[in-house]
Amino acid sequence: MARINSGKRHNQKYGLDRRQGINLWGRAKSPIHKRKYPQGQHGPNLRRKLSDYGKQLHAKQRLRSYYGNISEKRFRRYYDDAVRRAGGTIENLIGGLESRLDAVVYRSKFVPTVFGARQLVSHGHILVNGSRVTIPSYAVKPGDVITLREKSRNVPMVLEGLASSERDFCDYITVDVNKFEARFERLPAFEEVPYPVEMDPQSVVEFYSRQ
Repeated sequence: MARINSGKRHNQKYGLDRRQGINLWGRAKSPIHKRKYPQGQHGPNLRRKLSDYGKQLHAKQRLRSYYGNISEKRFRRYYDDAVRRAGGTIENLIGGLESRLDAVVYRSKFVPTVFGARQLVSHGHILVNGSRVTIPSYAVKPGDVITLREKSRNVPMVLEGLASSERDFCDYITVDVNKFEARFERLPAFEEVPYPVEMDPQSVVEFYSRQ
């Protein structure tokens, strides 16, 4: 079984916090508690008034970063799919992001970070409806059951995630901690998603609409 090494991901995660200037995931260890400005030589003195385009770009980068800094190409696919499907674009976009397997694993508190969730999935620790899935972007459907493999239940990162008080469970995923099992009940509305910082998906839609 592949060994999980989260050092590189931790560095990337903390760098994103500094770049965004916020505690993106609401973690107590975020470096933003010490320095509330971006990285770099000019970070402390950087003060910019954003244009409408800049605000929209910032909103897109914030949402994309939150889900593990997924690639721009893949994030654009989520937007395009949200536009094509029936219903509101914002709800479709958020529903698509929240139904990613790594996002569901993160919401189920099997790990303390979304980066850890990506590793847990890609290293083969997660079952969906009894079958191993190693694709973090796998689209979980309502009613799917996500289970942590028995041999993986003593992984330190898993124990840390389940014991953490930094996050609560959400209403659209039912978690049985004793069975290391979660059931994805339904796609959430944007207002239901427990983002620790303000997200502006409307600006994300406006950003792509103008292109």
